[in-house]
Amino acid sequence: MSKHDKNEQEENEQEATVVAELAEDQKPKLKGKEYTKELRKLQTELCLLQGWVKHTGLRAIVIFEGRDAAGKGGTIRALTERVSPRVFRVVALPAPTDREKTQMHIQRYLAHFPAAGEVVIFDRSWYNRAGVEYVMGFCTKEQRACFLRDCPTFERFLISDGIQLIKYWLEVSNQEQKRRFEARIDDPLRQWKLSAMDLPSRERWYDYSKARDMMLEATDTEWAPWHIVRSDDKARARLNCISHFLSLFPYEPIPQPKVELPKRSKKHSYDDETPMIGRRWILEKY
Repeated sequence: MSKHDKNEQEENEQEATVVAELAEDQKPKLKGKEYTKELRKLQTELCLLQGWVKHTGLRAIVIFEGRDAAGKGGTIRALTERVSPRVFRVVALPAPTDREKTQMHIQRYLAHFPAAGEVVIFDRSWYNRAGVEYVMGFCTKEQRACFLRDCPTFERFLISDGIQLIKYWLEVSNQEQKRRFEARIDDPLRQWKLSAMDLPSRERWYDYSKARDMMLEATDTEWAPWHIVRSDDKARARLNCISHFLSLFPYEPIPQPKVELPKRSKKHSYDDETPMIGRRWILEKY
């Protein structure tokens, strides 16, 4: 056996041991009904939080980062699907244009920052510089070092200006990431999730691990800490993340005026159904 093969075998054995130890600690998967029930409770609380955010004029930024296939999109959907997109606004920026590449790194994110009564959720953020941009060679070592040095100061400025900054890192295991990528390859409903960056991220697992470690070391501060979410179990990850998110706000129900549905006025009444006969109604296949 060659030295390379021996090292690879040792790594696989170590990884298998870690996976086995984690499996012993894992809770049983939530049943669908149980997950739906708990999610509905949390989403009801999110609606109460939404009213409080609008009433108080709160400004908040929520950052979701993590390894590829860690479940960021699903967690964000669970967080936002029952609230108004005008209050909980999701920002998922594409790759920078040629013009944006010549701007300050943070510049294109600033335009999306919240006004009063808004929670802006970044699906990937300025932390791209500390991760994918550096690992994939889209920025230099010096640019990454500059970002890690200056980022805590920038975030302190945001907080001193009254913005509440919340940062989540979703951590998925090597084995689970592999399983999810393989599922995407075979499922036409999920193939769109495979980007040009995803497959290289499998090959460069340890490069991303080192980039993660350096990012956390430099930017996990008292004023803007990172909250780590274990995401091998997607359902539990979503519930745990939303529960934690709610715990960060001293919200309370805001009294709402009593709503009464008005009666339809008969003034200017006419037969408003006949004009719709013969229009281009879509075929009702279902």
